[in-house]
Amino acid sequence: MADKTKDRVPELEARLRSVNEQFDREMRARGFDPAQVENAALPGALAKLYQERQSLMEQLNERGVKL
Repeated sequence: MADKTKDRVPELEARLRSVNEQFDREMRARGFDPAQVENAALPGALAKLYQERQSLMEQLNERGVKL
């Protein structure tokens, strides 16, 4: 793994933790169960957070990080 890629992993992991926390908090505030995200039609703001979360997980997965 290149040094540049290694340096990016902690940053991506920290961002993912932050987005996960925000997503869960926003889901609960709107009366959704975060565990049921795959079955819920998400409003715009939640959909954006979900997409960001998925993107971060894909980037980490591409770098060989197991989630």
